[in-house]
Amino acid sequence: MTVARGVGVGALLLVAVFAGWLIFRNTGHEYTFEFQNAGQLVRGNQVRIAGRPIGKVTGISLTKDNRAAIKVTVDEPYAPLSRGTTAAIRAGSLSGQANKYIALSLGPDNAPKYDDGATIGTDRTTTLVDLDTLFATLDPKTRQGLKDVINGSSTQFGNDGDKANEALKYFNPAVQSFSALSAEVTKDQQAFSDALVNTAKVTTALAERKSDLTGLVDNTASAMGAIADQSAGLDQALRELPAALRGGNTTLVSLRAALDDLDQLTEASRPVAPKLEPLFRQLRPLVENSQPVVQDLRLIVSRPGPANDLTDLLAAQPKLTTISGPALSNTTASLQKSTPVLTFLRPYEPDLIGWFRDFGQVNANYDANGHYARVSPVTDAFAYTRTGENTASLVARPAAERQTGLEKGKSRRCPGAATAPPADGSAPFRPENQECDTTAVLPGP
Repeated sequence: MTVARGVGVGALLLVAVFAGWLIFRNTGHEYTFEFQNAGQLVRGNQVRIAGRPIGKVTGISLTKDNRAAIKVTVDEPYAPLSRGTTAAIRAGSLSGQANKYIALSLGPDNAPKYDDGATIGTDRTTTLVDLDTLFATLDPKTRQGLKDVINGSSTQFGNDGDKANEALKYFNPAVQSFSALSAEVTKDQQAFSDALVNTAKVTTALAERKSDLTGLVDNTASAMGAIADQSAGLDQALRELPAALRGGNTTLVSLRAALDDLDQLTEASRPVAPKLEPLFRQLRPLVENSQPVVQDLRLIVSRPGPANDLTDLLAAQPKLTTISGPALSNTTASLQKSTPVLTFLRPYEPDLIGWFRDFGQVNANYDANGHYARVSPVTDAFAYTRTGENTASLVARPAAERQTGLEKGKSRRCPGAATAPPADGSAPFRPENQECDTTAVLPGP
């Protein structure tokens, strides 16, 4: 063997010894934790801080009072442990058996340190509650109900794995949103504490009224049962609901345009709105004074007893309508036929009123024997005849020829011709669509 080869072999052996020393040297600190029970821990289980392995379980034994003494080693720099450190047995999953570990929560850095080999009592440890232990606390009826729930969940989600996986994509954003919500809720500690205290008070008050709550639950169950009995009606309502929603959507779309118009109305009425306040102030006494009137009107509309209010009158209205129908039809026909007569007589109203006025003045004088003016109206007793260019005279007509001027084909005076013509020449006048003689006027200037 050459010198160079001997030096190489020696260096290789030195490196192997150094590596073995690094691997097998003991750099951990040993402690003993006392638990109520071992929680199915075995040697070699990990010791973790915040999920990170920092040691392992090296031994398990019983104390004199039958508690579990779990010996562990903790690596540096997490050891030596400070006083105030707590330990809890945790499980990687609920269904696992040998996946337990010890989770440490370190004490303050400025606290005194434990010596190597120190024992930490049960006041600083928390034992794992096994799932089997939890199930053992349930009575047979509850266990059967839980079994039915699990089997029902399996049936419910058995064929929906893809949908469940799709839903899990949204789990992380939901957790983040919930974390943000929790941070906002706990930001104001005083308000949060007050909310918890008030919730406790409400819960206590509800507990004192447990009989009422029981009645409420029973009544709710009865109401739900009644609703379930109307399943056919509910099905019909649900079938018609989409059409109703579509109609409501159409209405809301139309309402949007109406609201736009209403905005314009609001803007236009804004200058007038302040002026309405005095009006409403003055209107208030009227409204207050009208309350008795409204009450009396209510009695007119509806009053206890037969045939004594407007409602009873309207109920009898169909019979009255049957009776009055022919009469109203004849009245309508009579009014329609009398319209041309009234149209013809209306322009002669001033003449008629003037006649009554003058006739009353003439016949109004009286003496001890009564009215001494005896007047008998004679129609068309004289004829107005011109005797020259600027002269005219009244010529008495024989009795047989009187009233011939009113016969058909004779002269017809125009409205306003029975009185002296006014200075503005507004009378006599010829009505529209009527034939009359505008030259037949009273004698004189």
